[in-house]
Amino acid sequence: VQLQASGGGSVQAGGSLRLSCAASGRTFSFYSMGWFRQAPGKERELIAAINWNDYSTYYADSVKGRFTISRDNARNTMYLQMYSLKPEDTADYYCAVSNGRPLRNGVDYWGKGTQVTVSS
Repeated sequence: VQLQASGGGSVQAGGSLRLSCAASGRTFSFYSMGWFRQAPGKERELIAAINWNDYSTYYADSVKGRFTISRDNARNTMYLQMYSLKPEDTADYYCAVSNGRPLRNGVDYWGKGTQVTVSS
């Protein structure tokens, strides 16, 4: 399995960005797909996830109401639409996949990070 993340960049506070994560390989075995982020000096945290079968979603409180996770099955691609960005959203964002369990219980594959910088 390979995950290719893209879409990061620099934006002013209040702006928007959309991250994409294209998956290739054994995508039929996925249970959950989602996004983590890691800010400088902080631990990596799960911020959003979507289940492969039933499309149920999870959001961390810090992004709830501002970020939306979605999938395009035809393209095996996951998206994270980010609105009302804040300086505290500045981090490296990583897409991830788990097999057979929720993403918060373990990650089987990581994509490379894409940097998001939000200036005040």
